[in-house]
Amino acid sequence: MSGNPLFEGWYADPEGVVFGKEFWIYPTYSKPYDEQLFMDAFSSKDLVHWTKHERVLSQENISWLRRALWAPSVIEKDGTYYFYFGANDMHEKGEGGIGVATADNPAGPFKDALGHPLIDEVINGAQPIDQFVFKDDDGSYYMYYGGWRHCNMVRLGDDLKSIIPFEDGETFKEITPKGYVEGPFMLKRGGKYYFMWSEGGWTGPDYHVAYAISDSPFGQFERIGTILESDMDVATGAGHHSVVKGRGKDEYYIVYHRHPLGSKDGNNRVVCVEKMKFDEEGKILPVKITFEGVPATKL
Repeated sequence: MSGNPLFEGWYADPEGVVFGKEFWIYPTYSKPYDEQLFMDAFSSKDLVHWTKHERVLSQENISWLRRALWAPSVIEKDGTYYFYFGANDMHEKGEGGIGVATADNPAGPFKDALGHPLIDEVINGAQPIDQFVFKDDDGSYYMYYGGWRHCNMVRLGDDLKSIIPFEDGETFKEITPKGYVEGPFMLKRGGKYYFMWSEGGWTGPDYHVAYAISDSPFGQFERIGTILESDMDVATGAGHHSVVKGRGKDEYYIVYHRHPLGSKDGNNRVVCVEKMKFDEEGKILPVKITFEGVPATKL
């Protein structure tokens, strides 16, 4: 069994992704904002044994990073790895925003691809953080992002370093579902779009994950229910997740962070994993958080 947490250290907002025959997790370094100047990554061939890759992204390779390096999203295209990040806890234009860095392997080192943020202003009320990049079956790349209870989606250009308008001419579409706070994630399964997000306050026990299902990547996303939350016998504040698929036909794992029982520091967050299952109607079953984690599996 993997056990939970998966590895030592204070980490949060884990981006789980499969590259080749390995699972990768890219988390936020969970410390005070001014200390969040780098990101580590972790790789595994079985979800049980993890290798730490230190400082795959760090301040020396992002000229405009000053603090608050948050919530990675990493995707590969044509042999290049694209690492999207939020930086500087941006409130006003010019302070920071969502950036992108690139490397030729998943362990980096990733270097800023633009020299400035890709998104550097508040649009539709959404703070430019918590970006997730999703590739649809038709080859389109979309980015879902946003804090402050608002979520936007944008379309990425073929270079994955630019934003291009949608077919209707709009560039930033607000898709905020009821209850949304932050941490968007999209999964496509069986032709349906499963949109998930976090609700509540990230430092507290009320943090949890909810979801919706749509026939379109643009929604409408009607909240169905909560799928991940605290268990006062295990841990609190389970949220800001991602989902990875195993080799089985319907083998899915939810990767998330939580606060250990008795912790008084909101930054004390650890990365965990559980199986995620669906009922016969295709709805996501509530996830039970555990200390055991998941059995070893190979890709």
